[in-house]
Amino acid sequence: MGMKSPEEAMDSAGAAPVLIAMPAPLPGFGSRLRRLRRLKGWKQDSIAALAGVNQATVSRWEAGNITPSEDLMHFLMQSLSQTPVRDAALQRLVEACTLPVHLVTDLDHVLLAASRSKQLQWGQPVSDLLHTSLWRFATEDIARAETQLQAQGWWSRDIPDPVVVQLTTAQTRGLHIRAGTMVWARLLLADGTPARLCTVLEHHA
Repeated sequence: MGMKSPEEAMDSAGAAPVLIAMPAPLPGFGSRLRRLRRLKGWKQDSIAALAGVNQATVSRWEAGNITPSEDLMHFLMQSLSQTPVRDAALQRLVEACTLPVHLVTDLDHVLLAASRSKQLQWGQPVSDLLHTSLWRFATEDIARAETQLQAQGWWSRDIPDPVVVQLTTAQTRGLHIRAGTMVWARLLLADGTPARLCTVLEHHA
């Protein structure tokens, strides 16, 4: 799936290592850019000025005809996602949940909140992860499910149907992911920013 950065993952039962291929940049960049631009009320000319390109290039990005460099993708997404999160009550609900659950921005997977059980499962301090994109930890299971969202109409609806993702045990860049069934559900934050609630409903042995 593009850039390869294999890492070995050992499950808790001591099974054989699993080879994990880290995915390339987030799929569906054009759809994400168009959706976030419209939510912010920006015109393509504004994106073009920010990126140092012309409006026709932005139009081709959004149509999926071409894609910018990975660095420029991240720059644009970060620039368009600067709205501070004011949903303190929602964050507290996520943090207090007894299930392994976390909340990220829907477009670039920036972590907004995580439950205690999720933090323990990850094996990393949540302070090191908050307000950063979790996509760098994406496994092949997650990358595959993300790629399929376009065909499932995820990006064409305000509140799409939840998506079920089957996870296999993995460890990517020090973050542990247990095998299980995860559900992705779209939420809209107070400022209209789309977010994704990621809930693990069942762990597999």
